[in-house]
Amino acid sequence: MFDSLTYQKRRKALREKMSNGIILILGNNEAPANYPDNTYKFRQDSSFVYFFGHSHPGYAGIIDIDNGKDYFFGNDVDMDDIIWMGPQPSVKELAAQVGVEKSYPFDMLKEIVGKAIAQRRKIHFLPPYRYDNMMLLEDLTGIRASMTKQHASLELIKAVVSLRSVKEECEIAEIDKACNVGYEMHTAAMRLCKPGVSEQYIAGVLDGIASSYGRMVSFATILTQNGQTLHNHDHSHILQEGRLMLTDAGAELMNYYCSDHTRTIPVGGKFTGRQRDIYGIVLACHDKALELARPGVTYKSVHLEVCKVLTEGLKGLGLMKGNTDEAVAAGAHALFLPHGLGHMMGLDVHDMEDLGQCYVGYDEEVQPSTQFGLASLRMGRKLQKGFVITDEPGCYFIPALIDKWKAEKLHTNFLNFDEIEKYKDFGGIRLEDDILITENGSRFLGEKRIPITFDEVEAIMNE
Repeated sequence: MFDSLTYQKRRKALREKMSNGIILILGNNEAPANYPDNTYKFRQDSSFVYFFGHSHPGYAGIIDIDNGKDYFFGNDVDMDDIIWMGPQPSVKELAAQVGVEKSYPFDMLKEIVGKAIAQRRKIHFLPPYRYDNMMLLEDLTGIRASMTKQHASLELIKAVVSLRSVKEECEIAEIDKACNVGYEMHTAAMRLCKPGVSEQYIAGVLDGIASSYGRMVSFATILTQNGQTLHNHDHSHILQEGRLMLTDAGAELMNYYCSDHTRTIPVGGKFTGRQRDIYGIVLACHDKALELARPGVTYKSVHLEVCKVLTEGLKGLGLMKGNTDEAVAAGAHALFLPHGLGHMMGLDVHDMEDLGQCYVGYDEEVQPSTQFGLASLRMGRKLQKGFVITDEPGCYFIPALIDKWKAEKLHTNFLNFDEIEKYKDFGGIRLEDDILITENGSRFLGEKRIPITFDEVEAIMNE
């Protein structure tokens, strides 16, 4: 947690962005894994953490726009809880820690919301993503649980996005720490990447490192020799000499701030000539994004410039042909890069994605595309100082996609399918770092950059 003034300032800033009514911020509850007392690891709602600070289950908050007051709701523990959990702070004490004077038992939430409804005041809430909170909203507001997402407040969504997008200094410091853990995770993977070692073993070590420094991984670890599958969570294979191991992994600290890095390394510690060719292109794409990312520039334009670097590189290998600008405009490069350059990051690894990607990554000026590949760009809008985003270009050879495009004769004026066929056993490469948009450009987050050049990667793998 940060100091109480931080949360007071955030709630005040939110009130000032809103018109009228009350803002209802629901925390999360514990979720049973296989019976009620055996739960999944608890994860608090990020917006609740942002405005009310606490990571305990079973709480809610109200921010009254009209009278400038805040309310905190929850139940004090009883003796049965104390026996199993030990003494716990009271709801009043928890509220005071985040600068809230008025605290009530959780049942009072329905009374206060009901009174506001009776007064015909607007009830603002964010889109729920857990079914128990959908049911709670139905009980509080009368809106059917299945319809609560549609009735979420667009005014509140936009206000929260505008606040959470620009990271405060205290947040940047925490993300730096999370990236330091990411460094430990990825360098461990590099040292363990040997022929005969199982993917599952290395993935388990990385998950353990994340837990030892914080709460857990920031998302399910991707660690695979089959990097052509973008989100491959299968760890069932044994590493083989000459293959590439793609590792996309990050850590989540105790206060929920995240890291998210990807490295692709050669099993056995030495890149082959073909691997060097593709890796060098992806690294050039990665560095181009760093060169261009700065306040006032749209990330969509950065993405498209990176796609041109990819196209030029693949033309040099004979895999693509024709005019580069025309190839990118047509989306021919998306055969090799079917995802976007990056996304927002902070309290969530895909920051605020529960609020709607069209509001987080886009705005009135920049709207999502429907073109294959470009449609998957999560972050397209104009960059601002204080944004934390990922820079994660890749190059993948997906046999099923290659076969489909070849059969449909797609983009044959830009793609050399006979040459591409020779790479169907290659896999995929992705390189990802977390960057902060600064006043004049960007910087890496974390004290040390994870090895990324040929020499750096091979050196650490062969220590």
